[in-house]
Order: sequence, then C-alpha cells, then structure tokens
Amino acid sequence: MIRERRLHGDRALASLRALEGLDVNYRRAPTAGRSPAPGTGWFIDSLARSLPAEPPGAPTPGGTWETACRLVRDYRFAEPRILRSLFRADAPLPGRDMLLEARFCGLRFDMGVRVGSVTDETLGTGKRARRVWGWSYRTLQGHLEQGELHYQVVKHLHTGEVSFVITGYSRRAPVRNPVISLGFALFGRRTQRRFYRLSAARLDRLVRQELRGVPAPANESHPADGRFVIAPGRR
Repeated sequence: MIRERRLHGDRALASLRALEGLDVNYRRAPTAGRSPAPGTGWFIDSLARSLPAEPPGAPTPGGTWETACRLVRDYRFAEPRILRSLFRADAPLPGRDMLLEARFCGLRFDMGVRVGSVTDETLGTGKRARRVWGWSYRTLQGHLEQGELHYQVVKHLHTGEVSFVITGYSRRAPVRNPVISLGFALFGRRTQRRFYRLSAARLDRLVRQELRGVPAPANESHPADGRFVIAPGRR
C-alpha cells in the first residue's frame, strides 16, 4: 500500500520541484525521418490506434477528437500499471515538468520529463487535410532513458477517421547500478512497447466510455497541495 501511494508523499513533491534545475539528458538526437545509425542504440517508434470515427469535417463538439484531446492533455490515457505521473495541473503545458513513476520488475523508479512542443493545427489540404493536436516531452537528467515522445490525436477531415498516434525516439541512458542496468537491458524495451500498446488501448476504451456518458476516472489531487495532480487516477 505504501508503494502504491508514493506519489502522494511530500518526497514526491520535492522531487518534482527539483526537476526545475535539471537539463535534458542527451545532446544529439536521430535525424527526423531517418533510421538511427548502427551502433547508436537509438530506437525509432511509431504506433497508431484508430478511435471511434466522426462525421467528415471539423471535429464534432464533444465528440471523439475533442474527448481524446482532453484525456491526452491530462495524461489520463497512460497505462497506470506501468507509468503514473505527478505534475502541477495549472502550469502551462509547454515547459511543464512531470515526475513519472515507472513500475518495472516489481520496483518503482522516479524519472523526470519536460513537455516541449505542443501541436494544434490543421495540416494538408483537400482529401489529405487533418486536424492535429498533441504534445511531446523530453527526458531529463536521472531518467533511465534518453529521448523524446510525441502524443497526437489526429482527425482526417475528409473521412472523419480519428486516431491516436505515438511517435518518438529513445535509447537507454547510462545507469551506474549494474543490477538496474541489466534489468532494464533485458526488460526495458519490452515494457516500453507494452506501455505504448496498453496506453493506446486505454485511450480508446476511455473515449468510448465517455461517448456513452461514462466519465473517465479523474486525476487525483495531491493531499499536501491541490495544485498538483497524480495521473491517471485510480480505475
């Protein structure tokens, strides 16, 4: 029970505030649109999950696209058996620091990330026009990985199809503890890909529930300071 409520403690708040003084934990990233050079250790990921479609045209008020965007913005889509997060809810999304609690091999690890770009635009024209909203974060010093992850909700305006897209690049960060390093080498990549699949499936499920009138679980307020929330909330 104590481990389940680690993010509710004062230590977690202190760890989150300490992220302000940390930098991104890598310098050079893979070139966009290209596979990483052999021997660099970088992985390039891309996953797309179809969500309930809408009528063609602009996003439907209260429909799939708007609902998915809200759940993604609040990090309520993340698979809680693998990752939960602590962050300040009223902070602007660009530049927001997030303390991720990773659940790995029965252990818990705190890892910091910082939100970078936020996408909110219509791309393409004609039959290729699509409405895109999303955000990305980059890993900070002390994270077990190095890299950047993008979450986007996309509506194809010509067809009404809506999808959730996860893209990014990552590699293992140097870890001094040999046991943690070995465990992450053996299971980290598998857990990472599992997180993508389960989070996309969770978003699909939550969107469908909300469209039926069943609200998604709310994020939890931190007991010591209600400005901070733990996401996603308990199922």
